[in-house]
Amino acid sequence: MGKPWKWTVDMEAAVITTYRCIQKCAMCRTWKFPTTEEEEFRPSLLEKLPRLSFCNITGGEPFLREDLSDIVAILKRKAKRIVISTNGYLTEKILRLAGEHRDVGIRVSLEGLAAVNDKLRGMSGSFDRGLQTVQELKRMKMKDIGFAMTVSDTNPGDLLDLFHLAQGLGVELATAVVHNSFYFHTSDNELKNKEEILRNFQQLVRELLRSGKMKNWYRAYFNFGLMEYVQGHPRLLPCPAGTDVFFLDPWGEVYPCNGLEKRFWLESLGNLHRQTFQQIWHSRRAEDIRAKANRCPKNCWMIGTASPAMKRNIWRPTLWILQNKIFPHQQHTP
Repeated sequence: MGKPWKWTVDMEAAVITTYRCIQKCAMCRTWKFPTTEEEEFRPSLLEKLPRLSFCNITGGEPFLREDLSDIVAILKRKAKRIVISTNGYLTEKILRLAGEHRDVGIRVSLEGLAAVNDKLRGMSGSFDRGLQTVQELKRMKMKDIGFAMTVSDTNPGDLLDLFHLAQGLGVELATAVVHNSFYFHTSDNELKNKEEILRNFQQLVRELLRSGKMKNWYRAYFNFGLMEYVQGHPRLLPCPAGTDVFFLDPWGEVYPCNGLEKRFWLESLGNLHRQTFQQIWHSRRAEDIRAKANRCPKNCWMIGTASPAMKRNIWRPTLWILQNKIFPHQQHTP
């Protein structure tokens, strides 16, 4: 075997706590394939994880786990920053955990304003509940909060409205575009309404670049990457899956990313129940999977792998920002 692979505190991770969910999203079928409480990893398993710069706690709906506070407590010792992704419906549980862990970030998934969101998420009143959750977190003076939106053919017209709502509340908006993967249990997500999607993303990019916040300029680059993905172009930056980032599923399997599909390739690096993280990360199997990730045909652009790629290659988004700030009426390709 070659030189052992080393990790640094710059590594990022997503911890998928459960595949149970109370909503029935059109673009994600995880809710059809729930895990049981008995088969989901116990919080103590997370003691095996390395030091991390960032960890996303996700699901399913992570607030369905009664031991989520224990999970957060362990991960806070491992990661510099933690963000929990939630549909925001279980408001009381979310507020209780926020009171216990005030340094944790929370992103509430909304797919647009009320009518569109409730249709896409398969639950009447889910927009109002999600908005209420964010407003209550704001009243608690939680600092790292916001919305998250996945754009599909159905909802591009609500993208800017949700962005402006987030701005008005003084919270963040994270964006994504529908993908297919084993994680979502989908193979038929596709984009036909590309012109409207691109038009709305282009306006979002312009508004982010006009912002006085430097962080928004880098968000503009990420959203430009989503535009490239929608058009079927190669991803802007090399994929760091299995190198700078990994995904842990409820059974303890460690995957390089959550964008894998069986029709292309789908392999786990190892299982944390049976191995230490060092054994998994330094293995020949891990080396082989990294090689596959380097030549992966999918060209995904999701925040879990795009963000560490941007940090590793920071000069490229920075150059793009400078070009687009100087020449705002042109779209520069990095």
